[in-house]
Amino acid sequence: MQNILLTVSYDGTDFCGWQRQDKSDGGKPVRTVQGEMEAALEKMFSQKINLYGSGRTDSGVHAMGQAANFISPADGIPEENYIRALNGMLPRDIRILDVKKVAPDFNSRFCATSRKYRYFISTAAAVPADRSRYVWCIARKPDLSVLNDMCSCLKGETDCATFAAAGDQSLSTNRYIDGARFYAQDENTIVFEIEANAFLWKMVRSLTGSLIMGEKKGFDGQWFKELLESRTRSNSLFTAPPDGLFLWEVRFDGIRRHV
Repeated sequence: MQNILLTVSYDGTDFCGWQRQDKSDGGKPVRTVQGEMEAALEKMFSQKINLYGSGRTDSGVHAMGQAANFISPADGIPEENYIRALNGMLPRDIRILDVKKVAPDFNSRFCATSRKYRYFISTAAAVPADRSRYVWCIARKPDLSVLNDMCSCLKGETDCATFAAAGDQSLSTNRYIDGARFYAQDENTIVFEIEANAFLWKMVRSLTGSLIMGEKKGFDGQWFKELLESRTRSNSLFTAPPDGLFLWEVRFDGIRRHV
């Protein structure tokens, strides 16, 4: 038996999130990334295989570098063979990008030291059809210096209760944020990038929406600092749509902090 770590990319548009949901639609299963992948693994090995992801992504959210591991009942399969076999069985909106053999006690969720998200925002008047599923179109050019002044306080141990969605079941709203910034990817696209040990439910979308709307209203860094410190969800301005959000990278080589 081998513990296999997968790096997974997916287009989340047509999924009800990462996590398998067997009884969400009137007792019927709904389409999820984990569900599709476990079905492919079961077909590959002719037995049920449990897949452990580094974290959940919500409905409509994408991934460039989700991490997930499983215990393979087969020994000696070359890593590249997993890529070919699984991609041959998976739907086209899920792709295995990399495979590594890891220690028997490795777990993608509990061994991860940070997760990085990127949110893509189009500032153009219109978005080409092939990109429309992967950006939030705001059709204006915000001031990046103001946005970065706002999110400069997103650093270190931070109580993120203001940006936790109603119904979040986390034991603590504290998260350790390694950094957050806005930058221009090209003339018509800006990116909000944030890395932390973990995230609250819909936290990145709430942060993105509040930052963009705050800048539009003429607010500044002090306003955002006070918003963050209010620890009151109703004070947040807006939750950005899922379209532009990608789980970009999961790291295992940093300092393991609280969950």
